[in-house]
Amino acid sequence: MANQEEIFQIFEKAKALLKGHFLLSSGLHSDLYFEKFQVLQHPEYVEVLCQKLSSLFKDDKIEVVVGPTTGGVIIAYEVAKNLETRSIFAESEGEARVFKRGFNLKKGERVLIVDDILTTGKSLREVIDLVNKYEGEIVGIGVLLDRSGGKVEFGYPLKALATTEVKNYAPEECPLCKKGEPLVKPGSRKI
Repeated sequence: MANQEEIFQIFEKAKALLKGHFLLSSGLHSDLYFEKFQVLQHPEYVEVLCQKLSSLFKDDKIEVVVGPTTGGVIIAYEVAKNLETRSIFAESEGEARVFKRGFNLKKGERVLIVDDILTTGKSLREVIDLVNKYEGEIVGIGVLLDRSGGKVEFGYPLKALATTEVKNYAPEECPLCKKGEPLVKPGSRKI
C-alpha cells in the first residue's frame, strides 16, 4: 500500500504543486493545481508511482489497462508493464472518448482504467462509457492522486495512491475572482 506522504513528497520534489488562481479543465476555479507533467517528465517518479498503483490491482487478473490521453497514456503503459498485460488509450473526439490506432476491447475483457489526477471525474467517465460500449468488464479505477477528497463516485472500485480535498469554485462564487487575482489556465483540455 502506498504511503500518502511519500506520494505528496514526489509531487513536491517535482515542483508539481502550484499555488495561485487556476481555471481547471472542468471550468471550476481553484487556488491549487497539480501539474502532473512536472512529475510525468521524470521516469524515476513515474516508475515508483506506477509500481505502487499496479500493486493495488495485482490480484485482479487485469487483461488490459486503459487511460485517457494525455497523462493517462503514460500511466496506463507503466501500470500495464508492471501487471504484465497490454495498454491502450482513449482519445478525445467531440464530447466523448474513442479508440483509434486500431485499439479495441473484446467483450468481457477485464479492464483497469487509470489516470493521473482525479478532480471531477470527467475524463474517467468518458473512458468508462467507452469501455462499456465495448462491453469490457471494468475491474477497477486507479489514480495517482484524488483531489476530490474521495467524493467522486463511479460505481466501480476506485483506488488512489493519495487523496486530498482541494477547494474548487464555480466562477461566479470564486473568492479569487472577487479579489481580482489573475486567472491562469494550465493543462491541455479545451474548456
